[in-house]
Amino acid sequence: MSGRAVVYVGFLVSLGAVGALPRSYQHPEEKNSLGQHFSQLQERNFKAIAMIMFAQYVQGGTVGRAAEMAEAVTALAKRCAAAAGATPECLKPLDKIFLDTICQEESLPRFTDCCAKKDPERNDCFLTLKNSSRAFVSPFERPNAEAACRNYSQHHQPLTGDFIYEVSRSHPFLYAPTILSVALRYEEMLKDCCGSVEEPAPNLEECFQRQAPKVVKPMKEDGLRQEHTCAILNKFGERTLKALKLTQISQKFPKADFVTVTKLVTDIANMHKGCCRGDTLDCMHKREEILHYVCSHQGILSREMKKCCEKPLLQRIECLVSTVNDDQPAELSRHIREFIEDKGICEHFAQEKDTHLARFLYEYSRRHPDFSAQMLLRIGKGYEELLTECCQPGAPDDCSSRGEEDLKKHIYETESVIKTSCDAYKEKGDYYFQNELLVSFTKKMPQLMTAELIKFTKQMTAIGSKCCRLSRDKLLPCAEENLDLVLGEICRRHMADPINPGVCHCCSASYAFRRPCVGKLELDESYVPLPLTPGLFDFHKDLCTREEEQLQHKKQEMLVNLIKYKPRITQEQLSSITATFAAMREQCCQAGDPEACFAREGPELIKRSEKMLSA
Repeated sequence: MSGRAVVYVGFLVSLGAVGALPRSYQHPEEKNSLGQHFSQLQERNFKAIAMIMFAQYVQGGTVGRAAEMAEAVTALAKRCAAAAGATPECLKPLDKIFLDTICQEESLPRFTDCCAKKDPERNDCFLTLKNSSRAFVSPFERPNAEAACRNYSQHHQPLTGDFIYEVSRSHPFLYAPTILSVALRYEEMLKDCCGSVEEPAPNLEECFQRQAPKVVKPMKEDGLRQEHTCAILNKFGERTLKALKLTQISQKFPKADFVTVTKLVTDIANMHKGCCRGDTLDCMHKREEILHYVCSHQGILSREMKKCCEKPLLQRIECLVSTVNDDQPAELSRHIREFIEDKGICEHFAQEKDTHLARFLYEYSRRHPDFSAQMLLRIGKGYEELLTECCQPGAPDDCSSRGEEDLKKHIYETESVIKTSCDAYKEKGDYYFQNELLVSFTKKMPQLMTAELIKFTKQMTAIGSKCCRLSRDKLLPCAEENLDLVLGEICRRHMADPINPGVCHCCSASYAFRRPCVGKLELDESYVPLPLTPGLFDFHKDLCTREEEQLQHKKQEMLVNLIKYKPRITQEQLSSITATFAAMREQCCQAGDPEACFAREGPELIKRSEKMLSA
């Protein structure tokens, strides 16, 4: 075994199970105290974070090389923690220590230009090289269950180190605490499924398949939310992100005062700026500072935080994010008429516009946990437009009175859209509701691939399943905030490969109005329909499958192709073709030779349908 391999195996064995960070962990006051970081994180957690850092920065390297660099930095941190006095090496900023380690490696020519720069330009250069494209780095593949368990039983968790490395290099922008949390779940899966050397567990593959979603799903969800937040910041700017966070924090902590809430908003926005740049250490540092602030100000924010703040750091983060909104203060009035009726409103608006609008959004949001954050942003925008108009010289005395009517109208329209969608979902069920969405979104965005349209509408259907059963006060936040994630994914797809002008407008004009904008999109007039080629509609005996999910998928592919072929098809025409197809399928699946039947009847169906659609 080579020297590098020995270091690698030793590193993984010493890494062992990624431990929960200690309850007493607080980020060092001095950002450059390497020994203090090591002491408070504990060795195995420091080593895991080092592994994440090197894997995310040196994506084209090997797990052995990353392990060796992580081992070197950990050894230095250990010496610094044991040293009586602080040496110059121990006082270096953490990011400098990590980048110095990378730049000392001789066989990494990709980083030569970056290493020649001085900090902080050197760090910025490294960040620009991070690449999350599937073409650049292959995604992490779940290992063979038998091999994983054999490795696990022989080396006592070395696969956890492999897992951390592969997930980190495949997701260079994923937050380190998320990766550590996922690694903990992965190790739990190994413990549950693998058994022991003496008594290996039966049905390994089945156990892995059953438990893998518990590992992968939270990582995908966290990654999606991080991408979503970064896209808002990058596309709409810091002001929009701050407004969004202001509504969310005001809803979660309705007892907190305005000054405390705005401090948290500013800190969280600053954290996301570092995180979205891919600056792993800055991201972790700011995140830990926010957690420390929240947990040391429970009396001001919410007593509900106590149970979260008693947990180890990784669980603390998840707990705080998932905790429900606190109860409103008993003395909080339902209305905030002073923002309309106060004589000094226009003066406040003129002198401190952003502060005045932020205070309005804070007061309105803490009173309305039943509204989505996006709807609250639209209300805030409406209030800004109202003051802009009514504070002009010569504005009529009753100018501001229309604001209340406009507000009621918008609330009614938003609630009606959600109610109509939920009524349709409850009436039709998953499959037929998704089909309706497929027709609508194929007309709006026919340039999307069939698989993309099915994926996005399936996600929207899942929102119906999740939210439509909730009480009225929880329905709107659940529905619109989850739909916002799907629309965000569509907009990121548009940024990577433009869809059409309508989608471009909705994805660029306003974050708060993105959902209503997409809802109003109709047929894309610029789209050139698909030609009727021999392979556009293929009918084969696989349509006789007894696997309902597989059959539904095939029928949905045909539905999308039909809309792309005839975008102006009416509901009556669609129903007629669907009924004719169902009759043909039933006839051919009962025939002695289904393939021959489909080869005979399929072209006839296409010919009759074409004649009807051309009439």
